[in-house]
Parts: sequence; C-alpha cells; structure tokens
Amino acid sequence: MNNNLEADLRKGFLVLAVLSQLEEKDYGYGLAKNLEEKGFPIDTNTLYPLLRRLEKQNLLESLWDTEEASPRKYYRRTVAGNSAYLELKEAWFEIKRRINFLLED
Repeated sequence: MNNNLEADLRKGFLVLAVLSQLEEKDYGYGLAKNLEEKGFPIDTNTLYPLLRRLEKQNLLESLWDTEEASPRKYYRRTVAGNSAYLELKEAWFEIKRRINFLLED
C-alpha cells in the first residue's frame, strides 16, 4: 500500500489508539513503543503534540515522576477521557461495520 495513503487513513484513528492505551499511566516513549509493538507505529513528532492537545481537552492528565534519575512525564486518561474513549470505541465499531458493508461488493 502507498505509505502516504496508509498514513492518511491512520491519522483518523490516532486519538482512539492513544486513548485505548492510557487506562494506566505511561510516558510518551513507552506509549510509542507499545503502539508500535501492537502494529500501530506513531512518530513522536505526532504523538507529543497529540498528548498535549488531549491534556488541554481534559481527556488526559499528566503526572511527573521525579523519583528516577531522569524525570518522566506520565499520561493517563481522565474520567472525561474514559467517556470519550468508550464513545470513540463504539463509533469505531459502527464505522467498521459500515465500511465492511461497502467493501463487500
């Protein structure tokens, strides 16, 4: 598949993909590695602005861990983020059903 076309398709699912992985706290690099291992690679130049935007929208909260030698900023879903995740997940399954219907020809 043309990489540009695949990238365009994936952009629409980034918020759902990120929210799906942040029920428990994780830091940006760990999240990126986790998504990549699950077949959904995301460039860090895309991920970090998205995390900041979701935090501004109150869908994520951030927590600093300064116990380690190198401080890390962790993210996790808020109550509003949990609700948004469930709504997006439901919408995804409906869109998937409709697309599958269109592609059955």
